Amino acid sequence: MIAHACPPPAEEFGDVSAGRLDAAERERRMQTIFTANARPLRRFLLRQTHGLVEAAEDLLQETMLRAWRKLEELPENAESVRRWLFTVARNLAIDAARAKLSRPVEVCGEDVTWVRSTEDTFEELLDRATLRDALLRLTPEHRTVLVALYYRDASVAEAAEGIGIPEGTVRSRSFYALRTVREYLHREIAA
Repeated sequence: MIAHACPPPAEEFGDVSAGRLDAAERERRMQTIFTANARPLRRFLLRQTHGLVEAAEDLLQETMLRAWRKLEELPENAESVRRWLFTVARNLAIDAARAKLSRPVEVCGEDVTWVRSTEDTFEELLDRATLRDALLRLTPEHRTVLVALYYRDASVAEAAEGIGIPEGTVRSRSFYALRTVREYLHREIAA
């Protein structure tokens, strides 16, 4: 028969701290740890998760849960507890990042109709080039008015004030500029 040597219970040596903490003491100690470390841990985890608040909160909760589970094993020194918490949080953040990289990107259930096709991009480039050519054919005065009204989305009064001309002049220049652009675009489409 083999005899196993078991360590004697902690109470036999009068070591009360080595025994289990009662519920109230556990609660008080965990509250102290949380109050002292939650804010710096949250900031640290926000940096680790590149500003993803939900991910940082999840990691903070997991860190505190692990502290709760290991409460009796944690050292009494506040600085040592903080180092332990930051180490756990860092490891959890690394594990989360690795897990995210090991899984394919989830697109199930996502609305991807907003994603442009390559044909749309090519058409958009052609439209931009054609519109650029049309604007370059305008006089600088006409081009300035169109840019103010349509690109900067200014009202006639705002464009007039910004350019330094009367509102009537803005209206007439925009009329003639648009007419010139339309004629150019019709010729380009027909060609």
